[in-house]
Amino acid sequence: MNVIDWLLDSDPAIRWQVMRDLTDAPADEVAAERARVTHGGWGAQLLAAQPADGVWAGGAYFPEWTSTTPTLSLLRQFGLDPATAEARRALELVRANAKWEHEGQNYFDGEVEPCINGQAVAIGAYFGQDVRGIVDRLLTEQMDDGGWNCEQERGSTRGSFESTINVLEGLLEYERATGTNPDVTAARTRGQEYLLERRLLRRLSTGELAQPRWLYLTFPNGWHYDVLRILDYLRDAGVTPDDRTAEALDILASKRDADGRWPLEHSFPDELLVDLGEREDEPSRWITLKALRVLRWAEEAGRAPVSSAASA
Repeated sequence: MNVIDWLLDSDPAIRWQVMRDLTDAPADEVAAERARVTHGGWGAQLLAAQPADGVWAGGAYFPEWTSTTPTLSLLRQFGLDPATAEARRALELVRANAKWEHEGQNYFDGEVEPCINGQAVAIGAYFGQDVRGIVDRLLTEQMDDGGWNCEQERGSTRGSFESTINVLEGLLEYERATGTNPDVTAARTRGQEYLLERRLLRRLSTGELAQPRWLYLTFPNGWHYDVLRILDYLRDAGVTPDDRTAEALDILASKRDADGRWPLEHSFPDELLVDLGEREDEPSRWITLKALRVLRWAEEAGRAPVSSAASA
């Protein structure tokens, strides 16, 4: 079975993205497959697991992998259509009942940590909720170097790769939902540059690899940063790859196995509300989907890694 067929032999949440991003299927066929996320497979399972009050596992952020935030993040990544009655009902319950563990703030008002607020913005913007208040807060919290840091309230003055990727994903989703906003675009561009100046992986001061664990491919990520997550963000944001992305692209391409697939190298969740059928050190459909569309983005810009071309 070739890689594309292997990817298509999976859940609707993966199939529709493969059709859109890798096979260039007609838009109506992609839409029909995406619609199946609501009524079948993992998307339907997560919706069915929502309790009567709408708060998955009883919390906004905790338990870390089964509560409301990680569950809604998965539904967003699955591509659940926000316009469906099922999605609207689920979000109405969250808006009415979910409170942040920090001080009981309403869910779509956000809390205090930029990495968590970035996730809330991505979720809220995607599902049509008003998260402008969180966005305004994030714009005031951007640091002088262009990044964000969840330790800012405890005195940090430098950006963090982990916090910054969460905020960037949220701001991109917000722009996509609400249209171009010069202040948001400017902040997001500065945040991208913060990471690009560091070649996505390295300390600006020494050039050393900032965190070896960022080289490990994982899904779902939660708040965690890795080389594939940032590359897929840049692709999604329409950034043109350049010399600063070359090392990260080479690393990603080098992890492709002889069958053209990528492994799940590390799994953060100890539990999820749905079994994605993926295990550490085995080929991962999620990671392979993302890796292939990242390499396609690089190839279309004339920036294909050498190892990618050799193994294609």
